[in-house]
Order: sequence, then C-alpha cells, then structure tokens
Amino acid sequence: MEFKTIQLSDKPIFDRLLEGNTFRASECCFSNLYGWAHKFNTQYAVFEDFLLIKFSAVPGQCSYLMPLGKGDLKTAIEALFSDCGCKHRFEMSGVTERMWQTIEMAMPGVFEKVPTPDSFDYIYTSEKLIHLTGKKLQSKRNHINRFKKENNWQYVSLNEHHEVLTECRRMLTEWYHLNIATHDESLRLDYITTMDFLHNFDELGLCGGAICVDGKVDAFSLGTRLTDDTFIVHVEKAFADIHGAYTIMNQQFVEHETVGYTYINREEDMGFESLQKAKMSYHPDILLEKNLVKYKLD
Repeated sequence: MEFKTIQLSDKPIFDRLLEGNTFRASECCFSNLYGWAHKFNTQYAVFEDFLLIKFSAVPGQCSYLMPLGKGDLKTAIEALFSDCGCKHRFEMSGVTERMWQTIEMAMPGVFEKVPTPDSFDYIYTSEKLIHLTGKKLQSKRNHINRFKKENNWQYVSLNEHHEVLTECRRMLTEWYHLNIATHDESLRLDYITTMDFLHNFDELGLCGGAICVDGKVDAFSLGTRLTDDTFIVHVEKAFADIHGAYTIMNQQFVEHETVGYTYINREEDMGFESLQKAKMSYHPDILLEKNLVKYKLD
C-alpha cells in the first residue's frame, strides 16, 4: 500500500470517498487536509473503499485518521497496522466520540483513548451566529452596530466577484506583516495555507466573503461544505485595529454563504489562548471532543 502526498488534483478521489460522510470533525474535509499538508506532512492512500490519511511531521513518527469510507473498518485499520509496522506505536488522532464507538464495535478492547483538548472543534448553530440573540451575545451585537455606524462598508461574495480575491491576497500580506512580530512559526504556516486557498479558490470548491470599507478589503473569510448539515470555516482574517471587523465578518459570512446548513464548524483553537477565548465568547453549541487513540498495551 503506497501513501502519496496530497495534490490539488486528488480532490475528486477525496470527494468520492468522503461522499455521505456524517462526521462533523474538521479533518474530514479535503481542503483542510490539503491546506495543512505542508505542516503535517500529510499523505493518503486508498484501501478498498476507504480513504486512509497519514501524518508524519516528526521524522520516525506517524499517526493516522480513522479510515473514512465504507466497508469492513477492522480490515482497513489492520492495513494501517501493516503500514505502521508496529502495533504498539500505532495511533489514530482526531477521533470523536462517535468515531470511537464505531472503532470499538469493529475491534472491541483493542485500543485506549486520550482526550486532546487543543484539537476540539467549536461548532455553533448558524442561527446563533447570524442573529446573535440573547444577553450572552449582546457585546457581539454592540460591536457590529458600532462597526456599521463608523464605517462605509459592504459585504462582497467572493464566489460572485472573483476579482476581489486579488484584493484579499493583498490584504492577507499586509495582515501578515502587521502580525508576524508577535507570533511564532504557526503564523507563517497559516499564511502559506491561506494564500494557497486564495490562489486555488475555485479548484478547492471554496465559498468566500469579504468586508470592504471605502471599497478596500479589511476582512475576509473562507469555508466549504463539511457534511449535509455542517459548513466549515477555514479562514477568518481582519485588521484588529478596526473595531468590530472580525465580528461583522463572522456574522455576514454565515448569513450570506451558509444558507441551508444547520451547523457551523469553526475548527479548533490549537492550544492558543487568544483563539480559545475568541471561540468560547460565541458560546459553542457543540464542543466536539477529539481523542488520540492508541493500541492498548498488555
């Protein structure tokens, strides 16, 4: 079984094998796996009707996603055992509780799980993010009202106005240089991923929106379908010195680009306290727990 580096041209393969996926985990998405492949050295293989994903960012170490697809899960996991070469070193990451139950049914008592809070996904109802009702979200409404009052603004759909993608790339570069001094290597990797998304917007099947102030892009967001009822937001960028820019970008993007979806997955916080605080401030409806699943030693 040969694992290969993910290429943009592999999207049809992923789309076929992920068709019908009902797991709301952010990893169950081609654009996420492709976009961050440069960080995690992500590779894939096809085994029968399963998509197999392998991460090997650290030389000599690897982890896998739970095989995604249809068929005998036990056989697919055993194929991963063979690739790993040592059951005692074998592990699967990003395993939600529902995935864990599926694994236990296929191979009872073989594995143990360890929660990985930095990878928990923040999921909200689209209705909450659009309407921001209730006392808990009063401050969000205040930020938006102030932004609207202080700025000559408009929302622009990137799917309808592709020419604005160029302006988004310019804004991203400016945003990166403003923030690089206060961040570590993760910001550079984020910049690479986001720029790739902007350059390959159509090929990745993304949806996008921007907030323009006086005709200039000051915020933008990108995402795509995750499941039939869940949309995933990959990117949200705004200039922090413009009061309410992030808040209105979030609200307008969901209102305009996620019609028909019940839930919005805004991905994990990666252990960054600032991201955790920002995502918790919207009071997630689901904090999707994920686990590292390891072979249980005797």
